[in-house]
Amino acid sequence: MKATTSWSFSPYRPPLFDVGEIYVCRIAPEKSGFVAEWLPEKDAKTYTVSYRIYKSEAAFETATVTEPRACIEGLAEGYDYEFCVSAGEKKSRLRLVRTGFVPGDSVIQYLHPQDNAYAYSGGALCSPSLVRHPDGYLLASMDLFKSNAPQNLTLIYRSDDEGKTWHYISELYPCFWGKMFIHKGALYMLAVSTEYGDLLIGRSDDGGKTFGMPTVLLRGAGRPTVAGVHKNPQKMLSYGGRLWTTLEWGNWQKPYHAAMCASVPEDAELLDARNWAFTDPVPYDPTWAGTVENSKGCIEGCMVKGPDGGLYNVMRYDTAGGKPAYGKAVVMRVDPDRPEAPLTFDRVIDFPGNLSKFEIHYDEPSRRYFSIVSYLDAEHPKGRNLLSLIASSDLENWKLITHIWDYRHLPDSEVGFQYINFIIEGEDIILASRTAFNGAKNYHDANYNIFARIRNFRESLREKCE
Repeated sequence: MKATTSWSFSPYRPPLFDVGEIYVCRIAPEKSGFVAEWLPEKDAKTYTVSYRIYKSEAAFETATVTEPRACIEGLAEGYDYEFCVSAGEKKSRLRLVRTGFVPGDSVIQYLHPQDNAYAYSGGALCSPSLVRHPDGYLLASMDLFKSNAPQNLTLIYRSDDEGKTWHYISELYPCFWGKMFIHKGALYMLAVSTEYGDLLIGRSDDGGKTFGMPTVLLRGAGRPTVAGVHKNPQKMLSYGGRLWTTLEWGNWQKPYHAAMCASVPEDAELLDARNWAFTDPVPYDPTWAGTVENSKGCIEGCMVKGPDGGLYNVMRYDTAGGKPAYGKAVVMRVDPDRPEAPLTFDRVIDFPGNLSKFEIHYDEPSRRYFSIVSYLDAEHPKGRNLLSLIASSDLENWKLITHIWDYRHLPDSEVGFQYINFIIEGEDIILASRTAFNGAKNYHDANYNIFARIRNFRESLREKCE
């Protein structure tokens, strides 16, 4: 084997692990069929896709195609199927897919909960990240999660038709909890090596096809039982000549996730670790004014410029089992003049989506802050099966604008729309959702990453605010 000289692979092939001679790089279930895509095999003129109902005794049906992509139709809705791709003597590993409807405009990627194609990293799709490249196309990424697994592979996909279709670009290893962003025309990924591992940043100058070796910004523990770097796919916020984002130091076993921010001068070389600054970690303090009784603290903050011009970290707040059990978020104040100064507690606010990761984006035309949340209220105090758009003029008072996907009629233990990464573009919002639906292992361990577009979102805002 040769030494590794890049962060990116197409694909990553762990030694002694069967990823398939033909690598199936994307699966997209449909109501009564599925789309499968794979990396082209040199000199192959045709490919054969063999499929049948999972674990059945029936003979495999086959379809022959000339391109490394197949759309299989006419299948039974709501059934699990197994399939493989072959070209001559070469084959893919056996893959699984469940047919059926899923909300959203398109499937970026799918992973059946019993499909072990990525077992060396995880078994569920997590951490969606979405970015518009300066050349016009969209890029989406996600990682592979499983509790107590390595959790260190990220997949990257591209759409050239505004999210209608997607195709595989590359994958990063090791990479977890990553967020892609554009800076000075280049694509960057800020991530950790694994859960509570090293904080990494890397750059691609060819739209995600290749990344050079990443820079280590912080050393982490890399073990779920020891405190280390925790982050979520949050935007980079430009403020005061610096780029800012959030992270935490801790783990679930301590249990604490101490609030932090990372920043770097906008004109500096982002791959030079010496240019970065980190605030000292601040653990949650239950004596802060307005905090919830029996809370385990805060996690997964979001950088926001407040209406007063100040810089804030608005944090997801674990109130499950507390009093109240939902509807609060913690706001930490950042000192932009001292990038290493600890955050200070500012206040607790009402926020109807505090039990899952959220983002907050300011929209200049409407002068409103927007967030897309797993919505909670008195009739729906828990669960992630109700995805909603909310807005605020002051970061304090949040109004429901519209429910995007409402599946409260399905068990909240089985359905989840979560960890939304979204972009405001013109009159629309585009988003990527970590989605558990149609046979997921549970609401948390998602089997889909979904793309969707909310059209003319300000019209809904005007209707609510008139």
